[in-house]
Amino acid sequence: MARHHDPADISTAAQEYLLALRVMCGDGRQATTAHLGRRVGVSTQAASEMCRRLTADGLLETGAGRGVILTPAGQAAADAIFRRHALLEWLLTSVVGLSWAESDVEAARMQGALSPRVEARLDDLLGHPETCPHGNPIDAETARRRPAGTPLSELESGSRATVLRITEEAEDDAGLLSYLEARALTPGAHITVLARSESLDSLTLEGPRGRATLGLRPASLIRVVPGEADPSLFHRVLAPIRG
Repeated sequence: MARHHDPADISTAAQEYLLALRVMCGDGRQATTAHLGRRVGVSTQAASEMCRRLTADGLLETGAGRGVILTPAGQAAADAIFRRHALLEWLLTSVVGLSWAESDVEAARMQGALSPRVEARLDDLLGHPETCPHGNPIDAETARRRPAGTPLSELESGSRATVLRITEEAEDDAGLLSYLEARALTPGAHITVLARSESLDSLTLEGPRGRATLGLRPASLIRVVPGEADPSLFHRVLAPIRG
């Protein structure tokens, strides 16, 4: 039977690795220690040492090649950490009023200190969100129930769509998050693709706050659904929390 790991018992550094692996292994791929080290900003040697610790704790295992993958216990721990992070982001953006980029940094600082009791209370007060504010499913079970979406970069000129989510990979780019938030290109936003050019590596769209232009690479990190999506896909914190 897989061991249960309370996020509060996992070091801040280990939480960062598990969240990174959650993204990198999200579609069944393996992650090499070199790629993992680059993602978290450490040397390959440091990443290898952390992977050995996480493997000893039953959270990682070696894949068919030289890569590592999350074990079921590791996936559960990573989902639990992401859930806490997502709840804190909802609190910080919808109640405290921080920007997406600011809330991501602050949530990372706070998530390790959040007790299960406070986590459950936050979940109640925020209306039980199934995604983070960027639209990413809060756990693997939720992901299976929701549409995967199509990369915005694949839409042709004239296409109409609804922004479904800003992928976790895009969340690493604070500048991109700030731009999308400023243009109101958030989950639930209706858009129309005005022009798409491979040669110019750009996509221009009409959104809630007028025209916006993205490179095809950033656009590939945004998932959309055709036409107008079901509004129930998008969580909203309807009222400020009061004491």
